[in-house]
Amino acid sequence: MSDPSPPKPAAGHPLRHPAVLSALGLVGFLAIWEGVTRSGLMPPIFLPPPSSLPEAFWREVTSGIWLTRIVQSLDHYLLGLGLGSLLGIALGTLAGMSAVAEALTAGIVRVLRPIPGLAWVPFAILWFQISPAAATFIVGVGVFWINFYATLAAVQGTDPDLIELAESFGYRSRLVKLVKVVLPAATPGILAGVRTGLGQAWMSVVAAELFGVPGLGQRMNEAATLLSSDIVVVYMLTMALLYGLVDALFVFLRNRLLQWRP
Repeated sequence: MSDPSPPKPAAGHPLRHPAVLSALGLVGFLAIWEGVTRSGLMPPIFLPPPSSLPEAFWREVTSGIWLTRIVQSLDHYLLGLGLGSLLGIALGTLAGMSAVAEALTAGIVRVLRPIPGLAWVPFAILWFQISPAAATFIVGVGVFWINFYATLAAVQGTDPDLIELAESFGYRSRLVKLVKVVLPAATPGILAGVRTGLGQAWMSVVAAELFGVPGLGQRMNEAATLLSSDIVVVYMLTMALLYGLVDALFVFLRNRLLQWRP
């Protein structure tokens, strides 16, 4: 008589599904938040209850302010992100490919890298006044170093065996090796730096706009001055949504770009 087949494992309880647990956690968080404000532990003027946010959001949307502020911030965000990323990747690649270039920039890097991006705000105002260019500059500085170090590490981490193999096939020019070997091998690491910069850029753009440059940060500052905490939370959630959309789009494009990898 053959051994009976092993019993099939019982299906997991529906409530233990990660998506369900995530939704339950969010609902619980909102319920606690609502309870704290409704009970008087935290006055609504300082922390608005979640139930007040849809009305505040609708007011901002119908007034046209919400969309205008998003467009203004995206302008600073995308331009600063693009410039800072490109410059960081270019300089990181140069330093990673050339020991001379790395040595020449080492002292400059050690002096400038510890300076936080917000420390450049006075110079941004002096050079560009309170203008979109000032916000773009601060965002660019914020993402430059992330991309520089990510690219430097990715380029220097290229497998030497790949470079030797390329040389054996006649690819001896430094530029050819960069295009044919180094950049394809370093692309995942470079893109990891770019993705990290996506979040850093949002923090930088809002901080820059708090000083008066039109955008989401300026609107949050205006609302805080008027004690309209519900408007502040609306724009905080707006930033979270925009970051989520940008990150999802980047992941999609990255996966398409790297689909050749095993």
